[in-house]
Amino acid sequence: MATFRESERLVNFTDAVVAIALTLLVLPLVDAVGEGADQSGGAREFLTTNRRAIFGFLLSFVVIARLWMVHHQLFHHVRAYDRRLMLWNLAWVLTIVVIPFPTEMTSTYETDDRFTAGVYIGTILAASACQTVMAIAIRRTPDIQRPGLPLTRDDLLGSVTATCLLALALAVSSTVPGVTYYALLLLFLSPVVMRVLTRGEDPARTA
Repeated sequence: MATFRESERLVNFTDAVVAIALTLLVLPLVDAVGEGADQSGGAREFLTTNRRAIFGFLLSFVVIARLWMVHHQLFHHVRAYDRRLMLWNLAWVLTIVVIPFPTEMTSTYETDDRFTAGVYIGTILAASACQTVMAIAIRRTPDIQRPGLPLTRDDLLGSVTATCLLALALAVSSTVPGVTYYALLLLFLSPVVMRVLTRGEDPARTA
């Protein structure tokens, strides 16, 4: 027999880890400011010299924030959790904790390095895949959903679509020279794909 626990503690733990991961993103820039103070040149030169690090910080901040927002929306439907959901949530947390590592790689190596871009996008893909598995688990376990707030078929389809587009972005960035992080722009196709997939469907079937 499955054991269910209130979701509040799991959500609070996850939020705390995300906050720490966001904080870790800026630490290399803080260290770089201290190192730059010992060298000649002003703030403008510092910004120019560290433009890749700044780009990596901003990109990863947006990525983690977006992943957290999707996680927040997902758990809005959850009133309790079981062991399976907890383990997949921990896997998702692991991917969030890892993101500062490929972020540092983006500031260290050339932006046209396909391997570095692949590691970065692959980490995001892993996070999205974990969210998709959690969405499937929630969808298939009505007992852990909030009364009156079930996870709909469209919610699940949106998660699957984002994961598939990230997989495509990883393939493109790893094989097409010069594309690298621009492959993430494929995610903007998600609303278009969703409209195509749900066109002509009965709204009652999406519940």
